[in-house]
Amino acid sequence: MRILMPFAFLLLAPLAFGQDTVTPQPVPVKVQQQASISAPKIDPVKEAAIRRLFEVQGTKKSMEQVISEMSANMKPTLSKMLPPGEYQDKLIPLFFEKFQSKLKTDDLLDLIVPIYDKHLSKEDIEGLAQFYQTPLGKKMTSVLPQVLVESQTAAMNMGQELGRKAMLEVLTEHPELEKAMEDAAARKN
Repeated sequence: MRILMPFAFLLLAPLAFGQDTVTPQPVPVKVQQQASISAPKIDPVKEAAIRRLFEVQGTKKSMEQVISEMSANMKPTLSKMLPPGEYQDKLIPLFFEKFQSKLKTDDLLDLIVPIYDKHLSKEDIEGLAQFYQTPLGKKMTSVLPQVLVESQTAAMNMGQELGRKAMLEVLTEHPELEKAMEDAAARKN
């Protein structure tokens, strides 16, 4: 199975969990420099094999499809996170347009090459490339993006429902916390 598609979910997952993706925390320059200094060099032959695997899999096209579909699926979540108002009709599409304009699949592929290098041998990569040229491999390539999007959406919906139920149970078991929460909301308004 492809390792790439779940990575796309990680880009949008903070929206599902109520984290602020509009204003991400910057990575200190020192950390960025250390990461680039400590990154081991990849054997050029192995890197070429990895990139060939990406071509055979149609990884770039699949990533673009998953990111687009996940953005559409995340719009209702973002809408729930923001204060209500008509402004959302303009803000949310503009946010996703800006987000997708900054998200370059080539940059994602560059990030993922070292991960493949770390976890897979050159022989593994070549074997996967062969598999993805078979009829079953081609079928997996065609259906996997939708399978992943639907699976991740189902998991997100399940998580939201379980979270809602857990919160209701905690507040029922601890009415003092429910009262404190109501008081805090009243002070905020």
